[in-house]
Amino acid sequence: MRSITRRSVIAGTAMLPFVARARAAPPTKIRFTLDWKYQGVHAWFYVARDKGYFSDEGLEVVIDQGEGSAATISRIMTGNYEAGFGDINALIAAAAQKPEQAPRMVYEMYNRGPSVVVTRADGPIKTLRDLAGRTVGAPAGSASARLLPLLARINGIDYDKIEKQNVAANLQEQMLITSKLDGILGFNYSIYVNLMQAKFDPDKDARWFSYSDFGLDLYSNGVMASQSFIKNNPDAVRGLVRAIHRGFKATIADVDGAIKSMLAVEPLLNTNVEKQRLDYTLRHVMGTPWTNANGFGGVDPAKLETSIKAVVEGYQLPRTPAPGEVFDPAFLAPAGERHLALPG
Repeated sequence: MRSITRRSVIAGTAMLPFVARARAAPPTKIRFTLDWKYQGVHAWFYVARDKGYFSDEGLEVVIDQGEGSAATISRIMTGNYEAGFGDINALIAAAAQKPEQAPRMVYEMYNRGPSVVVTRADGPIKTLRDLAGRTVGAPAGSASARLLPLLARINGIDYDKIEKQNVAANLQEQMLITSKLDGILGFNYSIYVNLMQAKFDPDKDARWFSYSDFGLDLYSNGVMASQSFIKNNPDAVRGLVRAIHRGFKATIADVDGAIKSMLAVEPLLNTNVEKQRLDYTLRHVMGTPWTNANGFGGVDPAKLETSIKAVVEGYQLPRTPAPGEVFDPAFLAPAGERHLALPG
């Protein structure tokens, strides 16, 4: 009887690893879309992947490059992606028109809107009102291009008198430099570094019109997820936010290592250029007095309401979404755990 018991115990002990593996839940898969082609400002997502932060949360995250920060919303709404990195203003427009399908922002990263109009310093556009009758270009799917009608309306410019062109992203700055375009639209951190790379002094040779200086002090990109994924997988969404925040902290702590993660994804990236782009973004887009005081990843409720009203009015949308239809703070860690000393 004793030998049978011992054999049973031994057999049961031997089976424990197999029982544990059988009971372990498979990782939750998340298809995640970026806002644009691979750049240094995407490093935190890949740092989170490479350091195992997603795995720690029981997640298997597949990251694809994007086609424009506004296009992230349509990718999620079609069901091709569960989550992504995209523009909150395009999300507001979607929530106003298709509230049942629009995703929710769960982690705001671009606290100061990066959208700009950039012209040559010696060109014909000296003031924002000079856009009327001139030609500007932007890549298809550009969030800045989508906001241009709102910018024009707020500043008393006839939008219909602005000539718009879709241009390839890799040609945009060169077309400005060669005066084939009077102005270009986009995110400041991309245009600034691309002009530098083209040996065109962005401070002396270019004129900058920041949307935030002309009545559009709006939020911009952040992490968003589909409503169905949020409803069915709230713990996975919470884990996704937590892992990305860890990746962001690790990126700040080791920028060189973070850029190496990006080079492993896209070897053609230039290390120095992407470090400059990341530094510019941290200083001019992400770090603000508000984030330093209130923790990173959240939003100022008053600013969000103002942003929603501005987008609804500018786009002449059929309804005004409630703030909860745009941003869901339920998946954020307490503010104290999200404190980051960012430049800005």
